[in-house]
Amino acid sequence: MSYLENKKEGDGATPIGCFPIRKIYYRADRIQNMETDIPAEILNKDDGWCDEPNDLNYNKFVKLPYSASTEYLWREDNLYDIIVILGYNDNPVIPENGSVIFMHIARPNYSPTAGCIALSMSDLLEILKTVSKDTLVCIE
Repeated sequence: MSYLENKKEGDGATPIGCFPIRKIYYRADRIQNMETDIPAEILNKDDGWCDEPNDLNYNKFVKLPYSASTEYLWREDNLYDIIVILGYNDNPVIPENGSVIFMHIARPNYSPTAGCIALSMSDLLEILKTVSKDTLVCIE
């Protein structure tokens, strides 16, 4: 069974499989030095990610305001100060099979995410120093 056969949008589960790192977004007002070989872009207040399966931009970065359901990437807490985009359901995008899987900063109590991978800021920054465009993030 492929990892997409049992994954659905909004199920709160992290997919099983190995996924490439596509890109990093980060808050330049909170992260001063992003040391990584992965392409990294500064987040802006109008950045979002479309999670509406019926939209043409499903599972893609969008600018806000946006007419379909989106996740706001500029958060007041620090969870999205660094967002690592994993290559999940993006080549090709299959509606309803789940949108982006982020690696991001964990809450202080490491409470569950909605299917993402959450790490301490120090661990995430350390990992980003060592990865390359060929690195796969494997979830079992």
